[in-house]
Amino acid sequence: TLWHILSSMSNPELLAEWEQARVERDGYRADVTITRPEKRNAMDESVIDDLCEAVRMADTTKRVRAIVLLGEGPVFCAGMDLEMMRDRKAEGATDERLPRLLETIESTQAPTVAAVKRAAPAGAFELTLPCDFRVLGDEARYGIPEVKLGTFPHGGATQRLPRLVGLSRAKQIVLSGDWLEPMEAKAMGLVHEVVEDTHVDTRARALADELCENAPLGMVNAKVALNAALETGLDEGLELERTLGRELDDTHDYHEGFNARIEDRKPEFEGR
Repeated sequence: TLWHILSSMSNPELLAEWEQARVERDGYRADVTITRPEKRNAMDESVIDDLCEAVRMADTTKRVRAIVLLGEGPVFCAGMDLEMMRDRKAEGATDERLPRLLETIESTQAPTVAAVKRAAPAGAFELTLPCDFRVLGDEARYGIPEVKLGTFPHGGATQRLPRLVGLSRAKQIVLSGDWLEPMEAKAMGLVHEVVEDTHVDTRARALADELCENAPLGMVNAKVALNAALETGLDEGLELERTLGRELDDTHDYHEGFNARIEDRKPEFEGR
């Protein structure tokens, strides 16, 4: 749409910058970028800490309705820093920092989109799993090869992956250690779109911009209900859904949405 074309031409506002990450806002979208391109954005303790702070800032910034997770340069993220892992300096990173980062991403109010270009192996694969949407490059190396390295993925993949693709497919992915073909990943529902690698960032931003057109409170409450679906019994989940729905019945955006539909115009949601 013209709105998406104009938004892609706008100049993002830098909200904050750390040594290895930055947050920018473009309209209602926040871009969180890993900024370690000289190491293919491999995650050491500094990257993980900076990224965690960046995600928190993006999610608590007023008027942000969707978040995109990006890697600066041609590669999304090369996974955990191999030298750090080899030297076993990573206990704090893998045992505490990485889980904290993934939980921070998972608990954002705003929907999140991972822009996965060129490579996202091992820890980077696990980094994408808490995101709500994943846009994958058509030549990306995407998978968890840890069983070929003398260990297994224990940054959350054995728990999050079965919830996304089912236990049988998760076992195939984890125990084979093979790279996933991008279209295969899309067919199993693990990624939502596959585009040319050079178009991944642009498409991920456009997808987030599309989400930003929706009622923000509706997306927030829907995400809470959806995330609870696999953690609660059916009756409890349905009661939560009804409760969250009632919270929105007398909001500005509820009335605006229905009035706009009746009047055949685009709604102007305000998040209240």
